[in-house]
Amino acid sequence: MRAWILWLAALLPLAAGADSAADLAAARRLESALDGLAGFRAAFRQSVTDARGQVIERAEGTVALARPGRFRWDYRVPEQLIVSDGVTVWFHDIGLDQVTIRSAADTLQGTPAMLLSGDSDLRAEFSIGDGGSEDGLAWSRLTPRSGEGDFRELRIGIASGELRRMTLLDRLGQTTRLEFDRIERNPRFDNSTFSFTPPPGVDVVGRSPTAPP
Repeated sequence: MRAWILWLAALLPLAAGADSAADLAAARRLESALDGLAGFRAAFRQSVTDARGQVIERAEGTVALARPGRFRWDYRVPEQLIVSDGVTVWFHDIGLDQVTIRSAADTLQGTPAMLLSGDSDLRAEFSIGDGGSEDGLAWSRLTPRSGEGDFRELRIGIASGELRRMTLLDRLGQTTRLEFDRIERNPRFDNSTFSFTPPPGVDVVGRSPTAPP
């Protein structure tokens, strides 16, 4: 469920000050991979481990993202759907037959995803450095300058100029890992991709910020 929030930070153009040659190279590598990236579609696999390294959650599915602020995470395992049109976020828990509706601005506040809106200065929000090489990937490490958020570090793995993996370490010591394949860069999306209407009969919690009072 957390994957859509964590991943969106990677869709922003990057211009970061670096403290060393390696950090500068990592920032430029990430900038090159994200340059001109307005949309992204891929299959994903996700795992979450606790502070002891024990896997506590696994998930897989497909993801589609488009700036500004639109996304769709189709989880096959477990079966869930998360959609945003940039204003409203819908969480459809198919197993529970429930839809939760939230304001995108409120949901993303204090997360890396808020940067996608363009309201934040990336250089002011993150320190960007070299994350080394592992599993054939070159990693860039993003550390939030503020200590008020929920995460401590975001690492982005790149190969052949494409984003392939992400890991996020939160302040509870849990690590979320995302691996992408069948990647499409700047695909065309149908107009319905980022819209959602709760199915008849489901339990609906909350309302769209655009709905009348």
